[in-house]
Amino acid sequence: MMKHIPYQQLGKADHGWLKANHHFSFANYYNPERISFGTLRVINDDWIQAGTGFAPHPHSNMEIITYVRSGEITHEDNTGNKGITKSGEVQVMSAGSGIVHSEHNHGKAPITLYQIWIETNKLNVAPRWEAKTFPTEFSTQLPLLVSGNPEDKDNSLFIYQNARIFGGKIKQGSVFNQSITHQAYMLASFGSFEIRENEKNITMQQGDGAEITESKVVTIHALTDCEILVIDAP
Repeated sequence: MMKHIPYQQLGKADHGWLKANHHFSFANYYNPERISFGTLRVINDDWIQAGTGFAPHPHSNMEIITYVRSGEITHEDNTGNKGITKSGEVQVMSAGSGIVHSEHNHGKAPITLYQIWIETNKLNVAPRWEAKTFPTEFSTQLPLLVSGNPEDKDNSLFIYQNARIFGGKIKQGSVFNQSITHQAYMLASFGSFEIRENEKNITMQQGDGAEITESKVVTIHALTDCEILVIDAP
């Protein structure tokens, strides 16, 4: 089963320096029908003005993934981690027993990113942070970016949850099957593509989301050059 969530239906917040589109209830946006999707708790489609960012603030027992779509974000936390994550890179933070971090855009232009929170399956672990570079060229398949499965550790970033995140840029005209272990939430970062399930299909445009349940595989057809994320989580 598939459910299309058009960009226009997302929760909206405009703080001047931050413009956010919320796929699920977050901060001042509350929708009782859009609280979470299984263990997937937050997807924020964020635009951050140059010279601004999120001041130090705490988290605990949450897996927080940042997919940078354009520009670069500077991370710093109270465990001594500091790093810059650029477009084409992904960072993960296991908040664990508690961490205080900041995220800033020190560049000269606005940046865009997806902020993704997934509930942990292991409470009160030692907080951790890491980032990794992935291919930025257009391809015909989605690479694996994040996984909680030990067999994936050499090729992806680790999180404490039995989940996988795939994402990347897909060439126009590409058609491929995407396997689903649990249930999947898909994001259209830019461009247009179709999700096909049996005789049904959804056309995704930039900013849209889609929930996919009760399916172990869907077919994706890139109608234009596009960037796609697939979050497969319990």
